[in-house]
Amino acid sequence: MKPIIAYCRVSTDRQGKSGLGLEAQRDAIARFVEANGFHVMGEEIEVETGKGADALDRRPKLKSALDLAKKHKCSIIVAKLDRLSRDVHFISGLMTNRVAFIVAELGPDVDPFMLHIYAAVAEKERALISQRTKAALAAAKARGVKLGNPRLEEARAPRMRANAEEAARQTALALPVIKPLYEQGLSMRAIARELAARGVPTARGGQWSAVQVGDILRRGGEAAASMSAPASVHVGR
Repeated sequence: MKPIIAYCRVSTDRQGKSGLGLEAQRDAIARFVEANGFHVMGEEIEVETGKGADALDRRPKLKSALDLAKKHKCSIIVAKLDRLSRDVHFISGLMTNRVAFIVAELGPDVDPFMLHIYAAVAEKERALISQRTKAALAAAKARGVKLGNPRLEEARAPRMRANAEEAARQTALALPVIKPLYEQGLSMRAIARELAARGVPTARGGQWSAVQVGDILRRGGEAAASMSAPASVHVGR
């Protein structure tokens, strides 16, 4: 069996003490390990606030996981990409350590470039959602609308974050299928039919449409354009 190092992260001391979110990460990793023939050589659990600069020196357990992976010449597995970071520049920096990262929810064969795309799309989606929310609140205020909840944006943040992450996840899964078909000259409608024929699921389990295909191509293009990782970055072996 192939060795692997598990890394889990919770964002607050309260979550760390209660185990909130930790067991879900462990379960996802355990299912992946069992299905793909890996053996967990070690586990590192980080309790980190997530506030401020996402520097590696603030993540001693992640640094320890990197050291273990180098020692055993193996990969690091996380349940979701955001357990490493929500910042594409931080993830790009991790890649320079030449340690392979596997994301359980994305499967074992995701190209490192797609990890960058996934992170960049999520970051872009969150920024756009924040901008649209602020613009809508400013427009309402200008019309004289009395905003009943001064913490409206904060209250909506979890759902917005979940929507952004779902959009990023769907893009990361579907873009490798859509892009080659688009480059072959297929129309958006034809690509939608091909996705359905191949059994690629939509975000909500419905039917693919030309609009959805266009949205994923747009998000993938914006993410690639916004990436700042050096072209020579390498991950894995």
